[in-house]
Amino acid sequence: MKELIKKLTEVNSPSGREHAIRDVIIDEIKDYVDEYKIDRLGNLIAFKKGENDKTILFDAHMDEIGLVVTHITENGFLRVEPVGGVNPRVLIGTKVQFNGYVGVVGFEGETMEEYSKNMNNINFDILYVDLGVDSKEEAEKIAPIGTFGTYYSHFNDLGEKVVSKALDDRIGCAIMIEAIKRIEKPKNNLIFAFTVQEEVGLIGATVAGYNYDIDMAIALDVTASADTPKAFKRMSMKLNEGPCIKIKDGYTVSDKFVVDTLKNVAKENNIKYQMEVLLFGGTNAGGYQTTKSGIPSGTISIPTRYIHTPHEMVSINDVEESVRFVLALSNW
Repeated sequence: MKELIKKLTEVNSPSGREHAIRDVIIDEIKDYVDEYKIDRLGNLIAFKKGENDKTILFDAHMDEIGLVVTHITENGFLRVEPVGGVNPRVLIGTKVQFNGYVGVVGFEGETMEEYSKNMNNINFDILYVDLGVDSKEEAEKIAPIGTFGTYYSHFNDLGEKVVSKALDDRIGCAIMIEAIKRIEKPKNNLIFAFTVQEEVGLIGATVAGYNYDIDMAIALDVTASADTPKAFKRMSMKLNEGPCIKIKDGYTVSDKFVVDTLKNVAKENNIKYQMEVLLFGGTNAGGYQTTKSGIPSGTISIPTRYIHTPHEMVSINDVEESVRFVLALSNW
């Protein structure tokens, strides 16, 4: 699993530019599915035929948060805009990449007063990316306006835990890929949707399930953990306590039938799990809930520290339990 996670997270594919990661996923699953297709929006939809008429869709979004170049100064510094939920405070001193070229993020401050003021009010108006060039012409050759970029960060194996950029949501993609490889003769018809542009509004999920009769949709995504010092005291999710069954988040309330089904399947298969109420955020379950006349939807979440930073952290035990969860659901 770790090698697969590393392979997926090393790919740079922000929202709207998922072709690179999609090609990698296709190469991983093509020999293990009955069929796959790419829809007009760029979603990768894979199928495993089951023995009965029940159909379950599993979803993980392929995209990651990123940046896009909006302006280049005369001396070659880039101005950027976030693609998805990039916190400008996280960017200070961070390495980012555009077209394979690495830059460092800095912020303005001509006087000590302005520097201190800006330090306490970090925003994209005062940020810049330093590519190490000296002119606008040099920068334009590397990253012209409209170029997409991502964090420049790499996979780290900490033993029981792993750290990387883009675990949101390449970890969900890894879980689905591993499940696809392990599932041989499922009872249920299975659809695996690797979707685009979740980070900018659940775009791919709103269409991925439209052409199919789906009994239940399950998003596989990260959720915030609350097991670090002074973490949110009204949340309970922890690393190494198993995948979470989501009750609600800032965007959706999970379908009660789906929640009950997930709890029953977990108990019947001795899968370690925990319950999740997230105070903010959302997942692609929201996209499936509003597809056609509505699809009963829920989320299996992987607790994650430092979400939307270059160094997200998950427990490999939670990942393995999530794979077992998908396997169990395939024969529910």
